[in-house]
Amino acid sequence: MLTISAAQVDACLDHAGLVETLREAFRKGAVQPVRHHHTVERPEGSDSTLLLMPAWSDFATLSTGENGYVGVKIATVSPDNNAIGKPAVMAVYLLMNGRTGEPLALIDGQSLTVWRTACASGLAASYLARQDASRLLIVGAGALAPLLARTHAAVRPIRTARIWNRSPENAEKVAALLRAEGMDAAVADDLDQAVGDADIVSCATLSTVPLVRGAALKPGVHVDLIGAFTPSMRESDDAAVSRASVFVDTRAAAVKEAGDIVQALQSGALKEEDIKADFYELTRGEKPGRTSDDEITLFKSVGAAIEDLAAGIAVYERHGRN
Repeated sequence: MLTISAAQVDACLDHAGLVETLREAFRKGAVQPVRHHHTVERPEGSDSTLLLMPAWSDFATLSTGENGYVGVKIATVSPDNNAIGKPAVMAVYLLMNGRTGEPLALIDGQSLTVWRTACASGLAASYLARQDASRLLIVGAGALAPLLARTHAAVRPIRTARIWNRSPENAEKVAALLRAEGMDAAVADDLDQAVGDADIVSCATLSTVPLVRGAALKPGVHVDLIGAFTPSMRESDDAAVSRASVFVDTRAAAVKEAGDIVQALQSGALKEEDIKADFYELTRGEKPGRTSDDEITLFKSVGAAIEDLAAGIAVYERHGRN
C-alpha cells in the first residue's frame, strides 16, 4: 500500500485539471451514501465533528474487466485548533481496489480535502459566475483561502482578490502569499463594502452567524458558500438566499446538513423546490446554470464523498505514472 504525503498530493494535482476531473465524476456518477456525521463532545471548549465519507465506483457504468475503486475519508473538524496553530480540519483518505477491497493508498486527507473543496467551488463557478467575473472576495483566511483564489482564477479572469477575516493579520498572510504569486491581492477592511464590490464572493469559515448579507449583494454576483457544514452553522442570511438562484453540490446532504440551506428552509426564505440544480444536473446538462448577467447565484457546498473519491483516484493514478 502506498502512503502519499501532502507534498505528493500537491505535486499530482492542478486546479484546472481537478475541476475537469470533478466535472467528469459527477457526469458519470458514483455510489455515495450520506456521510456519517458525529459530534464529539468536549468538556471544555468547542465540540469537534467526526466525519466518515465513503464512496465507490458505480459498477453499473464500468466496462467488463474494470476493477473500479472504493474510498473512505475519515475527517475531524476541531474549531479550537486555530488557537494552537493547527488546521481545524484533519483527515486521511483510504483508497481501495473496488473488486477485491485491497488497500491501495493512504493519502494525506487534509491536502486532498482543500484541493477538492476549492476545485468544487471552481466547478460551480464555471456554471454560475459571470464570464467576465474579475473581482474576487474571499471571506476567511484558513488553509482553503489561497487555493480558492487560484481555482477561481483558473476558471474566470480574476484580476483582483480581496481577503476579509476577523483577524486582519491572518488575512494579510493570505494576501501576501497571493501577491508573491503575482496576484493583485489585499486585505478588505469593510466586509459589506467588499461584498458589494465583488463579482465572486467565496466564503470559507466556521461561522455560526451570517457574514454575507443579502442587502450588500450587487446584481450579477456569484456567492460561493463553503463553511456551515452543520445545521447550526451559517455564513449567509435569509436575504442572501431569497435574492439568489440557489444551487448545491448534492441535494440530499444540502437539505439535511448545510446550515445556510437548512435554516433558510426553516424560516421560509427558501423552499426545497426552489433549489435550481445540483452538480449531477449541471454537469449532465439537465438543468441550466446562470441564465442572465444580472442574476445573483448562490452555490452551497456541503462536501461530497464523490469529490474525495475522484480526487483520490487522480492522485493515486498520477502518482503511479510519476
